[in-house]
Amino acid sequence: MSFSADDHRFMARALQLAEKGIYTTAPNPNVGCVIVKDNEIVGEGWHEKAGAPHAEINALREAGKRAKGATVYVTLEPCCHHGKTPPCSNALIEAGVSRVVAAMVDPHQKVAGQGLQQLEAAGIRVEQGLMQAQAEALNPGFIKRMKTGLPYVRCKLAMSLDGRTAMASGESKWITGPAAREDVQRLRARSGAILTGVGTVLADDPSMTVRLEGFEQQPLRVVVDTNLSMLPQAKMLQQPGRTLLMTCSEDEYALEQLKNAGAEIHRLPYCNTHVDLKPLLRELGEMQINDVLLESGATLSGAMLEDGLIDELVLYIAASIMGNQARGLFNLPQLQSMQDKIELDIIDQRIVGDDIRLTAKVRKH
Repeated sequence: MSFSADDHRFMARALQLAEKGIYTTAPNPNVGCVIVKDNEIVGEGWHEKAGAPHAEINALREAGKRAKGATVYVTLEPCCHHGKTPPCSNALIEAGVSRVVAAMVDPHQKVAGQGLQQLEAAGIRVEQGLMQAQAEALNPGFIKRMKTGLPYVRCKLAMSLDGRTAMASGESKWITGPAAREDVQRLRARSGAILTGVGTVLADDPSMTVRLEGFEQQPLRVVVDTNLSMLPQAKMLQQPGRTLLMTCSEDEYALEQLKNAGAEIHRLPYCNTHVDLKPLLRELGEMQINDVLLESGATLSGAMLEDGLIDELVLYIAASIMGNQARGLFNLPQLQSMQDKIELDIIDQRIVGDDIRLTAKVRKH
């Protein structure tokens, strides 16, 4: 299917609009919509937050009667089922649009091509696949959760040029500069949950909050705490938002102490002396978490990588050397030969302040 230069231009604008909802739409996807009549934009909109009107409805409201006979560019197939809002496919049919171009099919089982079929059955010309890769890049967590039930996991690590994350003593503040640390705040803000291990909590006592001006809703803080070692006075339990401890422990005294301090406790299966990590992620998926940001030490990040549960690495690299006695990125003792190495596909590299940010996908075998 061939698309014109104008088709690309209008879909690019829809993608720009979709990105405006990146911090506010979860658990829904980020979606943008542009309505064009006589090669002129007559309406545009994006999904601003869960429970609010979808992108198509916002664009139709702006277009008004000019939507009749128009072309609609939308980054995700229009929904065709009743959720918190009515079906967008019905609204497009009622508005009398003549053509709908969707970047990608909605992976949600209640849509999955049915929205486009409904439009086509109503006599609307339907096309899909324009700038699909860019649309998918906006919603990796939503797509993965719809297809597998698991959230998309990004592992954030800050390291020296020689791949070290902390001195042998555990000292790690600050490897990278202020610009990289602010960039991490934006990573946190787009995540439904921040995941860490109890070792990091005991060593650093982090808040694990988003500290961006105007940002209100905090991500869920999730701590892997196999034996309920977290202290009730931990700083993150004093922060706004929820803290969830994933444990295998049946220590009722520790459980009661932590509950009284504000923690939520979920028990999970044991697996080789630690919490079984895949059921942990599946539980987060059932809680409608699309994106998880893993911020932990080498033990948990190594276990997640070994189990094939990390989708993407975001590495902040400082122009410094910390030496061979300092701590590494991942505990991966099972990697003994070159054929065992874990391969990555680098998808982005850029300068952030005085540091380098490298983004890589983990190759799945």
